[in-house]
Amino acid sequence: MNTAIRSSSAYTRAFLLLGLVMLLWAGNSIVGRAVRADIPPFTLAFGRWLIAVAVLAPFAWPRLRAQWSEVRGGWGWLLVLGLLGVVCFNSFVYSGLHYTTAANALLLQASIPALVLAFDVLLFRGRPARLQVIGVVCSTLGVAFIVFRGAWQAVMALQIGGVGDALILCGSLSWSLYTVLLRKKPPVDPAVFLLLTFGLGALALAPMALWEHAQGLGVHWSGTVLGAFVYVGVFPSVLAYFIYIAATFQLGPARAGQAITLMPLFGALLSALLLGERLAAYHAMGMALILAGIVLSALALRGRRPPTPAA
Repeated sequence: MNTAIRSSSAYTRAFLLLGLVMLLWAGNSIVGRAVRADIPPFTLAFGRWLIAVAVLAPFAWPRLRAQWSEVRGGWGWLLVLGLLGVVCFNSFVYSGLHYTTAANALLLQASIPALVLAFDVLLFRGRPARLQVIGVVCSTLGVAFIVFRGAWQAVMALQIGGVGDALILCGSLSWSLYTVLLRKKPPVDPAVFLLLTFGLGALALAPMALWEHAQGLGVHWSGTVLGAFVYVGVFPSVLAYFIYIAATFQLGPARAGQAITLMPLFGALLSALLLGERLAAYHAMGMALILAGIVLSALALRGRRPPTPAA
């Protein structure tokens, strides 16, 4: 009985922490939208990972030196995970948003939970529980309800197939693979893993930031802009990635990936609180479907063996 209680408590804590991750990532989108006229997109992305590296370096550098042999042995997976989860995902999404609507981007990113399930089955012969599959479908419907503003006739007017949509889909595929392949992370300290992958992201985005600078797209510095850089570099980067990795080991990739459906909901709530945008009845319906799907996935965990300690 005590073991079951501890297991249930650990799963509940992991789900709640994933909710915090999605809140921080939704805040990242809100901040990006709020300073879009003051910071070019790739400059913001480059600054995000550069600040994250600066925050992590004092803690991770001594561990990196101590674990250098493990890093050398697992450099291939470090490169793959860094490219998928930091470079490709962010680059595809930032680029895609220049050519497609926010509604299309949200809808395509809502495919991530289903893609994670599919990759888990294809690559690792995962066997999702029936409740888990139903939960993914339910949460995805909740996202669609928010995207289409509760007007299902808007589905007929949806146009998907342009360059921007293709880029967003590539970003969704990248994040789904990153989530599934996290189990291949080399046996290095999480701080070392994030320092190396964030460093790879900063190096990859530096040329794009320099290109923006060459085009005359500079940063309009102010207290707000400085605060935006600090926020995106610390909270949705260092803190959120730490939690996401730990929760993925705790719950499994499929359930961790499903949490992405909370982002449109948190985005709407933060937009209402910070940007003055109005909430509507369809937000409540979408929230109910999203939360119902997550609860169903949580119920699918009952009866499973206790989780192994997360990294």
